[in-house]
Amino acid sequence: MTTVRIIGAPTDYGANRRGVDMGPSAIRYGGLADQLAGAGVETVDAGDLHVPRAEERDPDTEAPSRGSAKFLRETADVSRRLADAVSDTLAAGDVPLALGGDHSIAIGSLVGSARDAEIGAVWFDAHADLNTPSTTPSGNVHGMPLAAALGLDEFADTDWANAPGLAPENVALVGLRSVDDAEIDVIREHDFAAYTMSDIDERGVTAVTEEAMAVAADGADGVHVSLDLDWLDPKEAPGVGTPVRGGVTYREAHSAMETVDDADCLRSMELVEVNPTLDQHNETAELATELAASAFGKRVL
Repeated sequence: MTTVRIIGAPTDYGANRRGVDMGPSAIRYGGLADQLAGAGVETVDAGDLHVPRAEERDPDTEAPSRGSAKFLRETADVSRRLADAVSDTLAAGDVPLALGGDHSIAIGSLVGSARDAEIGAVWFDAHADLNTPSTTPSGNVHGMPLAAALGLDEFADTDWANAPGLAPENVALVGLRSVDDAEIDVIREHDFAAYTMSDIDERGVTAVTEEAMAVAADGADGVHVSLDLDWLDPKEAPGVGTPVRGGVTYREAHSAMETVDDADCLRSMELVEVNPTLDQHNETAELATELAASAFGKRVL
């Protein structure tokens, strides 16, 4: 039986709006353990990493070489510790499920998952998260984690980002609908497999996800799935900090996660950007638990 180890990373260093640090608690309260049990997997909750509150820290917008990135030192510290937790979980034969927190936690998830392994990544998100300190319009690191893990620009020589086991040809972005000009250039330069909501409208979410998982898994030891709840339409998931209209529906999201499970190559996963201060009756957190269960095999019949 599969054992899923839950690792909380309650950060809001990477986001503009406070509150997303309460995401891990909200997701647990939303019934994560019960949902995963319904999928037939055992769970072990490793608790939360210790993350000092952003209000107790200086944003320190000086980046490694140029540009700006808020709370970069704090993000680096969390990333290192989360990478160790993810790597240790895999070494023990369990599947790591990280709970954010903002999407900057994906740096640690990816680095840990790619330690001593070749991995792919499927990015379910309205955004590409391919900015760097020199291209970011906001300075928020939750818009940079994929660029960081790929070692782009300023992240190339860092000792806490840059996952060597992750290659651009094994990255697929699914459901894009808000992408900055600099990110478009990166997608074209590296020829990422990138699917917009128009692709989902035209081809269907199952076909798109099947192709994305195949791209990510090609020649890899496994696939990391990053699920940002703003991937869904705000009507389905209101409790997120950067909502973008026109996202996937409730049923499309479940179909995509069921397709993730069908691919049988899930190595690690994270749920991010649940902000209970913006939510309605914890419905976004509860939806996150349901989608995780679908990714781990829960079905109606």
